[in-house]
Amino acid sequence: MTILDRPKLMTTEELDALPDDGTERWLIHGELREGELTRRNLSHSEIEANFSGEIYLWRKTQPRPRGKVISGEAGVRLRRNPDTTVGIDVACISAETARANPHGTRIVDGVPLLAIEILSPSDKQEEIDEKVRTYLECGVPHVWVANANFRTVAAYRPEAEPQMYSVSQTITAEPHLPGLRIVLANIFEE
Repeated sequence: MTILDRPKLMTTEELDALPDDGTERWLIHGELREGELTRRNLSHSEIEANFSGEIYLWRKTQPRPRGKVISGEAGVRLRRNPDTTVGIDVACISAETARANPHGTRIVDGVPLLAIEILSPSDKQEEIDEKVRTYLECGVPHVWVANANFRTVAAYRPEAEPQMYSVSQTITAEPHLPGLRIVLANIFEE
């Protein structure tokens, strides 16, 4: 590959300036990725709300300064030069990251302590695998992938074997979110 054949690397600011035309876009190591806008369903939205609510309630029990819970394909820049910027279904950011991103910020700058992806009917396995790998490579200590069809959560951590949790189990994000215990039956309510 010659220098002329290499794709131009994009910054998060350039990504953010692209038109909102219904195309889902993200950056992986500065390379623009595009896909069809994710089609969510009631189950996806409910699971996202349930995770957000559980983490929010736990967060309220923590001493100040507290981190924040963000959701709804929240834009997060995980790395700079080259930029890696993704949309995350649910994330928990530290108090330090929250403080470094003023109210009204469109794209959070910093690595979350926990990133949760909820599988959608339009998701492709290779895209989910790439997203999990990217999160881990960028330093996210806990990555969860929720599957509504099987009522399971796959938990990933750097340099550890993935773990699968079923609806009858409780999941934690120790030591990064001490005391957070989510009963998965509360997430996958019927």
